[in-house]
Amino acid sequence: MDSFFTRYKNPLVLIAVVLAQVLALAMQVQRSAQGFNTGTPDSREATLARRWISATVTPIESILHGSSLSVRNLWSNYIDLRGTRQQDAQLRNEVARLREEEAAFSEDAAQGRRLQKLLAFKQQYVTTTVPAQVIGTSGSDRSRLVLIDKGANDGLKPEEAVITPDGVVGKLRDVFPHSAQVVLISDPTSGAGVILTSTRIRGILRGTADGEIQINNLTADSRIKPGEQVVTSGGDLVFPRGIPVGTIQSVAPDPQHQPYTAITIKPAANLTELEEVLVITGTQSTLPVTAQQDAAAAAQLHTDEQERAADQLPSLHPDTPDAKPGTDPNAPANANVVGGLPGIPNSGLPHPKQTLHPDRFTPGAAPPAEDMTPGAKSSPVYTPPPRVPKPSTATSPESAPQSDSTPQTTQEPQP
Repeated sequence: MDSFFTRYKNPLVLIAVVLAQVLALAMQVQRSAQGFNTGTPDSREATLARRWISATVTPIESILHGSSLSVRNLWSNYIDLRGTRQQDAQLRNEVARLREEEAAFSEDAAQGRRLQKLLAFKQQYVTTTVPAQVIGTSGSDRSRLVLIDKGANDGLKPEEAVITPDGVVGKLRDVFPHSAQVVLISDPTSGAGVILTSTRIRGILRGTADGEIQINNLTADSRIKPGEQVVTSGGDLVFPRGIPVGTIQSVAPDPQHQPYTAITIKPAANLTELEEVLVITGTQSTLPVTAQQDAAAAAQLHTDEQERAADQLPSLHPDTPDAKPGTDPNAPANANVVGGLPGIPNSGLPHPKQTLHPDRFTPGAAPPAEDMTPGAKSSPVYTPPPRVPKPSTATSPESAPQSDSTPQTTQEPQP
């Protein structure tokens, strides 16, 4: 017997384990004939066995599942992270390259916009220009000079105007073969003839020691207000007419030059951040084609408005010459009518009707009041001729005077 269990120990253990599992499964699936009846003792025993088995197996299963999940994630991460350092370095290099390209594109786009403004400005004001780039400054607080990369070899000459699309910058002072110095309008030695756009007052623009630009050759004028636009007048023969200079920032009395005023101008161009400029090398005496077209369109619009107003005038003012009722048919053709100008019939300017004379007589319809006898009619008054005096000599009876009852006729002496 001993030899049998010893000899078949492993198969017997396996059979015992299998039978135990079968019994456990049988207990788990045990049901009553009526179905799921949880009130029977067998049912309670099966539930208790399942609880014991679940309490024993669940921790072990959780530990095994967590361990396998951790191992799986660790292996996946290890596989996925292989070469990640190289990819990260490549991506960093790509991002740096893209940023450099973006910065270059942004700079090119900004420069293109500035050049487009320069070209539009060139077509609007001048005929020939030379574009230049600012490459340096004077480095002095009192001297406001900038250096550009174009010079005499590019056709530049001293005293030529330098501008930007926003407005005036300054003029050339010293011109070298490959560079030139530009003195800004804010420099104390600079100057330009300007005109106020609204009041049409002319002045001279100069820089100050503080870097401001002022007009200090005008007396006090109530028409000069802050915010008014200032443009070049063209009288200095350096800057073409009509280039923006800036706007009036303040108007105050000049204590050093009484009774003049100090008109401070805010420059239209940003003089502290100059990059590209235009040097005007040639101007034109006539307007460009686009400006001529704009002027013709404005003149045509003004003419259309005048014609429209002339068409509406008779309905608004019936007493004007264009109105048919109330006109004098006997009036001469070239007579000055009501609402017209002298010598220009039917000029169309509305005026009120003529008022009656203070004596209630219309001028030209009756004699003036001072020429009329009070109480008399307006017909002409008969004036008798003067009497001839009697002769002083004696007369015959035949020539005796007749009675007063006989009418006598008096003959006026001939001259």
